[in-house]
Amino acid sequence: MTDTLPDRLSSNPNSPHYNEELLARDIGVRFKGVDKTNVEEYCVSEGWVRLTAGNAKDRFGNPMTVKLKGEVEPYFRQAEPQNP
Repeated sequence: MTDTLPDRLSSNPNSPHYNEELLARDIGVRFKGVDKTNVEEYCVSEGWVRLTAGNAKDRFGNPMTVKLKGEVEPYFRQAEPQNP
């Protein structure tokens, strides 16, 4: 497994940018210098995040999201344990 994060990542299993292996490693996202815990999707090169908007759902039962533009910095919250 590599220690570099992709340019774009989504937590929605129906998205083409979904990667279950990476999401299992506990990824954090800093948006404009503030850690965000409600990020559904991000894109570093385009500079945006998609955040959940409370408990609101669309007509298909998916969470409503808001797209915000700014500096995006994804990171691994904890490094993977090293095997001795």
